[in-house]
Amino acid sequence: MINAAHTIVYAEDAALARAFFRDVIGWKHVDDGGGWLIFQQPPTELGIHETGPDAPAGHELFLMCDDVDATVAELRAKGVEFEGEVTDQGWGRLITMHVPGAGKMGLYQPAHRSPLGMTGD
Repeated sequence: MINAAHTIVYAEDAALARAFFRDVIGWKHVDDGGGWLIFQQPPTELGIHETGPDAPAGHELFLMCDDVDATVAELRAKGVEFEGEVTDQGWGRLITMHVPGAGKMGLYQPAHRSPLGMTGD
């Protein structure tokens, strides 16, 4: 049946965004030809949220970490720009980072339960 998910980040400058994930984030990747990089992502989870008048429609991508303060410090040292400071959202500690060539993306340290690491059915 289904054995993986393929996430897509749309970028006005794909080469710049690919370089960010390759050189700054440091994700392993393959080059499928002509600089078309496909990245190995860390384990992921999928949350289904209801939409409504005040909720965003569509899909979003957030990167998760174990220690958001340490991760922000490490990424700032590599030149990554952030919007504001880390805020506590109840479900986790969140900050918005700028992905060169691709806009904004959330980075957070979850406070919610997670299925990551589960085994079996």
